[in-house]
Amino acid sequence: MASAVYLLAAFTSLACSALLLRGYARGRRRLLLWSGLCFAGLTVSNCLVFVDIVVLTSVNLFPLRLATTTASLAVLLFGLIWESGQ
Repeated sequence: MASAVYLLAAFTSLACSALLLRGYARGRRRLLLWSGLCFAGLTVSNCLVFVDIVVLTSVNLFPLRLATTTASLAVLLFGLIWESGQ
């Protein structure tokens, strides 16, 4: 049951990323780009959660998951700061 939740979280963040990036392609609003890139990174992070907990139980991927999530949120934070200055 837990593996299904991890996969659903990954698919949800993938869908959010796809919708945000598609919105950016249509309207060229840069905040959509930053948000889409953030959700793309969160998709990778959620996939790493699944791989870490379900597939590779003997390997600890927590530092990689944490770095991926931090980088994704840093992209969004950079985008928010960049857009507020313009």
